[in-house]
Amino acid sequence: MGSMCSVLSKQPAKILVLGIDGAGKTSLLYTLKGNNDMISPTVGFNVETVEPLEGVFFELFDVGGTEKVRNLWIHHIENTKGLVYVVDSNDEEQIEESRKELFKFLKNEEMKGIPIVIIANKQDLPNALSTTDLTNRMGFHTLTSHRWHIQAASATTGEGVFESMKKMSNMIKRSK
Repeated sequence: MGSMCSVLSKQPAKILVLGIDGAGKTSLLYTLKGNNDMISPTVGFNVETVEPLEGVFFELFDVGGTEKVRNLWIHHIENTKGLVYVVDSNDEEQIEESRKELFKFLKNEEMKGIPIVIIANKQDLPNALSTTDLTNRMGFHTLTSHRWHIQAASATTGEGVFESMKKMSNMIKRSK
């Protein structure tokens, strides 16, 4: 554990937090900050430094997910160490759009090899797809150029959120 702390604590690792609008990116961010009382949709982006695990610091870039803003995602790639991609697993209508946006974004040369944690968010809702169903529907098994992990989570309850950050930390450590 000591080496992970030294690798990630010198300077916070930059993590992009992306997903289409309404997926729960900002809820995730503020759950990690310990404050998810008043959350409104992100216009532009939020940047927060968090310590999700003792001695591990991430600088999270929560970039808005509206259709207009998605074209700006590319401008935040520089120095990115990991991608957290948030999917509303309870909204069947948005699954395909979310898949298309992720795979389009991953075509950027700068993203090659960047570890990805996919958050299957809103697992606390009754119609949420399981991580297995979401993996199949979104074709994550085709992500062969990236180390990836899918995590069932609920950004509002905190379930799975810190586990996902631990997984990201371990993947960043292994990719160094």
